[in-house]
This record gives sequence, C-alpha cells and structure tokens, in this order.
Amino acid sequence: MGNEKSLEYHANPHPGKVCIGLTKKLDTMEDLTLAYTPGVADVCRAIAEDPSAVFRYTNKGRMVAVISNGTAVLGLGNIGPLAGKPVMEGKVALLKKFGHVDAIDVVVDESDPHKLVSIVRAISPTYGAINLEDIKAPDCFIVEQTLRGILDIPVFHDDQHGTAVCVVAALKRAAGMQGHAFETMRFVFSGAGASALATAGLLRSFGVPKDNIIMVDSAGVIYEGRVDNMHAYKESYAARTPARTLEEALEGAHALIGLSSAGLVTQDMVKKMHAKPVVFALANPTPEISVEEVHAVVPDAVALTGRSDDPNQVNNALCFPFLFRGVLDVQASDITPSMREAAACALVAVAEQEKRIIPNIMSKKLLPEMASAVAQAAQHAGVAKKTVDIDEYKKLLTQEV
Repeated sequence: MGNEKSLEYHANPHPGKVCIGLTKKLDTMEDLTLAYTPGVADVCRAIAEDPSAVFRYTNKGRMVAVISNGTAVLGLGNIGPLAGKPVMEGKVALLKKFGHVDAIDVVVDESDPHKLVSIVRAISPTYGAINLEDIKAPDCFIVEQTLRGILDIPVFHDDQHGTAVCVVAALKRAAGMQGHAFETMRFVFSGAGASALATAGLLRSFGVPKDNIIMVDSAGVIYEGRVDNMHAYKESYAARTPARTLEEALEGAHALIGLSSAGLVTQDMVKKMHAKPVVFALANPTPEISVEEVHAVVPDAVALTGRSDDPNQVNNALCFPFLFRGVLDVQASDITPSMREAAACALVAVAEQEKRIIPNIMSKKLLPEMASAVAQAAQHAGVAKKTVDIDEYKKLLTQEV
C-alpha cells in the first residue's frame, strides 16, 4: 500500500478511523429527559448508593482506554503522543471490529513514568480496562506494575503481553510441527525490549528453564556479569554462556525470536542453528531476515514474520481484542499470568483446528475460543467480579461472529 493511499484512507470521508455513537434513542423530549436532566439524576443516585451499579447503567463495563505517550511507537521510535495517535486509533478500531467492545484512544503528553501513572489512575473510573501501548522500556514495566497494584480494573501492556501470547502460541505450534519437545528447546532472542522480556517470561510459565533462554541486545549477549546497557529486567535473564554475539548464541539453537531490527540475522546464522529450526523474524516493517532467505538455506525451517503480507503473520491483533472481551464480560480486576497462558493455549487450539502455524485474524473461531478461555481463567483465578456459564458464553460469542 502506497503512502498516498494510506493518507487518503485516514483523511476521508471523515478524519481518523473511529467515532462515538449512541446506544439509546434521543429523538423526543421524553428521551431527552431520560438521557439527561432530570432522569439521569436517578441513575447517579443509584451508583452513589451502590458503585457496582455503574456496570449496569453506564458503558464502563464495555469501555477500554488505549493509553500511550508515544515514546516507543513500533518501527518509528519516540515520536510523541500526537504522531502516535493514529496507531492508538487503530487499536481502538481492532477492539471494536474483532472483540466487539468499545474503546477510546487517550494519548498523554507525559514522559515521566510516575506522573503517567498518576494520570492514568485519575482517569481510570471511566473505563473497564486499560490497554497501555507504545511506552518505552523500562518505563513501561514501572507503569504497568504500579497500576496493576493500585487499580481494580485490568491493566495490560499489549507490547509486552499481547506479543508474548501470540509469539509463544506460535512457538508451541511450530515446536510440534518440527518434532521438538517444547520444554527442552533452546530459545535465542534478538532484542531485549519489553516484548522480548515478556515473551521470555511466558516461556518460563510454560516450563522452559531459564538456562534455555539467551537474550541478545544491541550490546551483545546478556550474560552474567555484564554491566553495560543493563537494567534489573534484563538482569533477570543474564545467561551463563560463553557466547557473546548473536551468531555465537544461535549455534545449535532450536528457535530464534527476532524482536529487534531489520537485517540483523544472516543465512549463515540460520545454517548454524538446529537442523529443524524455528525462525520468527518479527521486526516491523522489515524483518531481521526474510522467510525466503531462511528457506533458501534451510528448506525444513518453520519461518514467519510480523508483516501483514505473510500468510502466517504474528500480530498482536490475534490476542488483545479477544482477551479484552473476555475480561470485560466477567468484570475482571486483573489479567493474571494464568489468563495469558489460557489465551496462548486457545490460540494454539484454533491454529491446530485450522492446520496453521498461527490463526488468521479473520478466523471466526478466535472470539468464542479466546474470550471464553480468558473468562474461564479469570473465574478460576478469583479475579472475576461476575460469573458466567462458560459453555453458554461461548455459544453466545459464536452467534455474534
């Protein structure tokens, strides 16, 4: 798609990708008295007496805030809140299209993570969930962890956990296709930002030992004793290894997870991996290495990218719209590790049904399978304020798509 076509798409017939609509009639004076004054006072009093009534009488329970300060916009870097707004509108559009939930983008001109926490906390009563987006590391860890500790609604940093869910699901599927035992595979990350660290964390949740994970950033392998370009989150994945470069780390590795920059992986590196490697080159818009380059040297490799023209694209849109639908429908107070694991397992199940590495975003199975899996996990984790019958819930979601 050329630049002009994209600019035209966003400009006409109305600027932007989303708008606000009405859910009630507002055609008569009687409608007006119910929607606003004096009728709305009765609703306000009901909520004042019982705060949980806000879910019955307002849109809080179906409203997600997509919040960003634009400090780490995918492929563009620190471009600020205004330039990042089109991305946030895109997230809002995907939440509505695929999850059938309402959302609004909130771009914030604040780069201090602690002040950003205060801002989000202050506006949180409006929303049923918070989707943090495109906030640089390590600030994003501070913001998410602090907010999760003080808010009674779910807070989800999609760059971390949405990526992790999709990547780990695809890795589990690829491992099965290649005949590898998942828990014994050696994983190498090109990149050690928020998405890489969260993906490594989810791998650990699925039983992968820390010693089977090597992370490589712009300064080389993250190894025990390294002091340059480190912070506490990287330190937790410092490896006991003599490898110091990406090429050395990849020798004999089963899987490469590229969450870094274009062109960092060569064909020679791929040839040094395990005989049946898994290569996920997810840098956007240009991957670390192309699928064609991988298959030219190792035809048996399972290789994919994050590009939309890849039939096996790994994209966060496979997770967050459906995850948020599930957490909103049970009025969850948090998104726990077990809920993220459930989302990943649901993605694997859909991929197996469709005989794919990773499902296609247009699959009608994603909403009922993923939302119900997340809702069920929320109930089991004790963070759901509302209980639903999962079988009936899945039937309703199936009828919706």
